[in-house]
Amino acid sequence: MRTILHSDLNNFYASVECNRRPELRGKPVVVVGAKEDRHGIVLAKNMIAKQAGVKTGDIYWEARQKCGNALVEVQADFGEYLRVSKEVRKIYEDYTDRIEAFGIDECWLDVTASLNLFGNGVRIAHIIRERVKKEIGITVSVGVSWNKIFAKLGSDMEKPDAVTEITEENFRDVVWSLPVEELLYVGRATKIKLNKIGVKTIGQLAQSDEELLVRILGKWGSYLYTFANGKDNSPVTTVDEEENIKSIGNSLTVYRDLKDEEDVRMVIHLLSDSVAARMREAGLTRARTIHLYARASDLSGYQKQGKLPRPCSNAIEISKKAFTLFREVYPWQNYVRGLGVSVSDFCFGAEQLDLFGSLEKDEKQRRLDAAIDKLRHKYGNNVIQSAIVYKDPKLRDMDIKGEHTIHPLSFFKNGT
Repeated sequence: MRTILHSDLNNFYASVECNRRPELRGKPVVVVGAKEDRHGIVLAKNMIAKQAGVKTGDIYWEARQKCGNALVEVQADFGEYLRVSKEVRKIYEDYTDRIEAFGIDECWLDVTASLNLFGNGVRIAHIIRERVKKEIGITVSVGVSWNKIFAKLGSDMEKPDAVTEITEENFRDVVWSLPVEELLYVGRATKIKLNKIGVKTIGQLAQSDEELLVRILGKWGSYLYTFANGKDNSPVTTVDEEENIKSIGNSLTVYRDLKDEEDVRMVIHLLSDSVAARMREAGLTRARTIHLYARASDLSGYQKQGKLPRPCSNAIEISKKAFTLFREVYPWQNYVRGLGVSVSDFCFGAEQLDLFGSLEKDEKQRRLDAAIDKLRHKYGNNVIQSAIVYKDPKLRDMDIKGEHTIHPLSFFKNGT
């Protein structure tokens, strides 16, 4: 049986800020985007602010009403958060080489092969928890289980600075009484659909008719049924295991609300460029399907996928398709807060040529992509950029590929 850990760095952005600025400890702290760009939207809060009722997505003045004049506002520093995340990962690497990121502050670890050296999963989790606190200065909650879904659920159950184990013997008692939306990938839209058929707890989901769930939710109904019954056997993937890659994506919560289609087109292009580069790095030269994810300023989520006319790994083609999907699915009832682009359905070997396709044009594009990849590898990801990004200096200067790589599904773990 496997032993899987899920580590979740507690109140990550705010914890990093409080750790590097000791004078903030003991005070309610919120990490915000730029006031001039997004009216001081709260991106993260420390435990004191959370206990006062501050929520992610609050406007600064709303948080101020809840905490009073004691509230301290800190500008987000994503470069520092990435640096700390990498330092924490070095600790994980002392116990396993099977580490799968789930956003900047969460990771799964398969420590099965390390049990003989370090003891059981709970012991390893406590060792990691103590090391992160001592060496990094922040806290982590760790879930321990035999599968990824329940390990993730365990890390959410007790915070901060805690270890929670979910076993084959206790999961029905520990998990099944929880609200169904506590299960990973059950967001607001799925919760509503499940509630309509009387499924309000994870246990009720586990005991539902699987065929009914598929009729209501499509293939995700079967996945969620499997997850609720503790039968998830998905592996903890590693960066160099290309055979396990089912999709490649990138998503970004933008520092300011996107107010029109030109803003959206710019961010989609940046994300598509990073996705195309990551595909080529992984040796996945062509993908057939593009997925678009959008989150509105009211935190509602929208997603749509579609097939390309023919498989490719070119940023321009990915971007064009992603933007078309956005226009088809987004209602523009609110400004756009975040976007995600991913590709899947990879193909290998020979392909059937388009009747009007040009081998010469394709080869020129491949050579151009290779040249750009080489320059970026040597001088940094921002050494060559498209003209479209120069309308926004802050986005132009962000290393989207290096600093904002997030599993596509994590973009909606608190959304749809």
